[in-house]
Amino acid sequence: MPDIATKQGTLSGIHRVFWIVCLIWSSFQIWIASPLPFLFGIGAFNNTQTRAIHLSFAILLTFLSFGRNRQSSSTSVRDIALACLAVWGCSYLFIFYDTLAQRSGAPLLIDIIAASTGLLLLLEGTRRVLGLPLVIVASVFLLYSVAGPYMPDVIAHQGASLNKLLSHQWLTTEGVFGVALGVSADFVFLFVLFGALLERTGAGAYFIRVAFALMGHMRGGPAKAAVAASGLSGMISGSSISNVVTTGTFTIPLMKRVGFPGYKAAAIEVAASTNGQLTPPIMGAAAFLMVEYVNIPYIEVIQHALLPALISYLALFYIIHLEAVKADMRGLPRPAGQAGRWAAYALIGVGFCLFSLGVYYGLSALKVIWPQAAPWLIVSLLVASYFGLIAYAAPYQATTARTDLSEDLTALPSLAPIVRSGLFYLLPLFVLIWCLTVERFSPGLSAFYALTVMLVITLTKDALMALCQCQPAWWHQLRQGAQDLRSGLQQGANNMIGIALATATAGIVVGTITLTGIGQIMTDVILELSQGHMLLTLLFTALICLILGMGLPTTANYIVVATLMAPVIVDIGALNGMIVPLIAAHLFVFYFGILADDTPPVGLAAFAGAGIAGSDPIRTGIQGFSYDIRTAVLPFMFVFNTQLLLLDIQTVTELAITVITAAMAMLIFAAVTQSYWLTQSRWWENALLLLCAFTLFRPDFWMDQLIPPYRQIAPQSLTQHIQPTDQAVRLLVEGDSLEGNLVQKTVLLPLPEQGSPDARLAATGLSLMDSPTGTHVTFVRHGSPAAQAGLDFDWQILALEQPNPRPPLALWYLPALAVLALVGWNQVRRRRMAG
Repeated sequence: MPDIATKQGTLSGIHRVFWIVCLIWSSFQIWIASPLPFLFGIGAFNNTQTRAIHLSFAILLTFLSFGRNRQSSSTSVRDIALACLAVWGCSYLFIFYDTLAQRSGAPLLIDIIAASTGLLLLLEGTRRVLGLPLVIVASVFLLYSVAGPYMPDVIAHQGASLNKLLSHQWLTTEGVFGVALGVSADFVFLFVLFGALLERTGAGAYFIRVAFALMGHMRGGPAKAAVAASGLSGMISGSSISNVVTTGTFTIPLMKRVGFPGYKAAAIEVAASTNGQLTPPIMGAAAFLMVEYVNIPYIEVIQHALLPALISYLALFYIIHLEAVKADMRGLPRPAGQAGRWAAYALIGVGFCLFSLGVYYGLSALKVIWPQAAPWLIVSLLVASYFGLIAYAAPYQATTARTDLSEDLTALPSLAPIVRSGLFYLLPLFVLIWCLTVERFSPGLSAFYALTVMLVITLTKDALMALCQCQPAWWHQLRQGAQDLRSGLQQGANNMIGIALATATAGIVVGTITLTGIGQIMTDVILELSQGHMLLTLLFTALICLILGMGLPTTANYIVVATLMAPVIVDIGALNGMIVPLIAAHLFVFYFGILADDTPPVGLAAFAGAGIAGSDPIRTGIQGFSYDIRTAVLPFMFVFNTQLLLLDIQTVTELAITVITAAMAMLIFAAVTQSYWLTQSRWWENALLLLCAFTLFRPDFWMDQLIPPYRQIAPQSLTQHIQPTDQAVRLLVEGDSLEGNLVQKTVLLPLPEQGSPDARLAATGLSLMDSPTGTHVTFVRHGSPAAQAGLDFDWQILALEQPNPRPPLALWYLPALAVLALVGWNQVRRRRMAG
């Protein structure tokens, strides 16, 4: 998205009005996220009203800041008039909320005028901010809604009248004002604002300095520091393009200085920045949409995304190391007295872990001993910690502020002063993680508390530093803090304009799916194209994500493809005898939507990185995608092996084996992509290494060829095989789909914990009847677990599937490790001979 600060209008006062509206919008979002409206009984709005106000702000700022031509920097009187009309159309739901609810399904002429005005101006605003691609996608779906009877038979539907279409898309919560815009209003704005304030206070520069001081002495050290800094910055900002622009300004010149070609330096920054959106605890706007679509707590999204993100970053570090080894690069010398202090760093790490455990159990004890006073005590401890860390950081602030990474450094800056100078930046992150993981607050409320801490830091940091250093100008520093706070609030709203419009416009696609039923049609189309093969289905889905991602923002891309394709992945998996968790399908789409940012020929993050490096954008994008192949492989792996998402893991030993083998597999695969391990690899060595990586990722593939994973039991004895410890039963079923086609698939029916086998089966909403022709479903309660699992009336239960007794899958790790050792021995021997 263009920098709105350069797009202000030339009319008198428009620039000032724009930033005033930004400030009001941020203040409004903080207010509605807080408990204050309910404490004071004022300013509390329901979800629909909040979404209408949220979009009104976004579309008003759009027409105030972007001219009719995207290259134009002027705001005309016509743009102001369009802004007023757009705000009227968006706020119509807020103003007439009660009367619209009373005449639901029977809109008046004025309702249709408001809906058509709002919809057209939303598309125009999206064109101005994000360009034509998303507008074209939304327009195609609108056209499909009314032209259904004239479509080819495979995608034809009854069609909708213009009144019904406008009412459905604008006057209900099925379309524009649906879940996607709700997540933007409730969660995403606060996290974007949180990231803007962190950047404003200097946290981004602090992370870069720490990473550089920590890793700059290694081979390719600046590149490794870029990965670490971009990961820390990207998981907060949630935008790969803005991450490239902010951190890449420092890291790309540093990488070029130690020997990386420009296109490789930019590609490394792009690969690190795109992975930032995959890294918990903050994973960009799409991750919060996942909470609503998959209907699981955000802490579970973090849990499932953690291991893939970690091993992907680990592999990128290894790729950089291999690139540095091949080019014989060296790191910068460390300061005198800092060499050989890994034991001290390890001791600090252990101390940090012990400190974290002490904080966790200490605060937990406070809540048990003094439950009423605990919140006030915790706030007091937080305030005391802030003052203490400021006092601790003050002596080092002036020294580290002079460490300019854009200068031609000949040696690394000292690590300890840099770390000490900004430890207080970790407080809001601590509050955020504590609220999300320990208190289990909603993402919105967690972000509000972390944002409150960030507001205090932004306002008071410099003034307290001046007081600690006995400087008389602390009052001026407080005024500067107030200006920084205002600028951060304005910049946060500025950054949200594109996201708000993207989620609103993508809501048109969601509304079309609920209006026309195209979701089920897509299942049939993909089933026909892939011939029911799961791998082909995943390849088609990945290709759609990459193509749409060339023109759509990540959030809009995720909404469109997840709504259309995630259920298709689950359904076709069931037809192949696979139980694909919905979170796996959504993460698959999420990953490839992000990877589109550096996929040629239109990888926007690659273009941004190439601009900083002065390199060719296409070559940068190709190199970046070659680095990101490791990330592209992961979604295919965790769809087939859900243990990579930390699902179905029962013991600590199983968890440890999963983490270690996944990390090894990813490192081996990274070596294959570089065709270099201990020395330059030959083709047959790459083939063997690839086989080792696949085996470590999916040992079940080889076992399935020898022993089927499940054995089938006659359904007549279904309840006899339900054990008290069973949380679900796996059934092979057959029946007619909504289109009248006979389908056979596997379903996983969750069971309640208590009761007899018959009672537990009945509690799922399922009634069965045995007959000479088999076991048939006689009743499925609406909305029950059985209905959600995909069972329907008159379907036949073909078999109960239970795990087959098999040797441990870990046995397959032994031949893989043996082959790995053989390749390693051969490469060591060849390297010695060459030496």
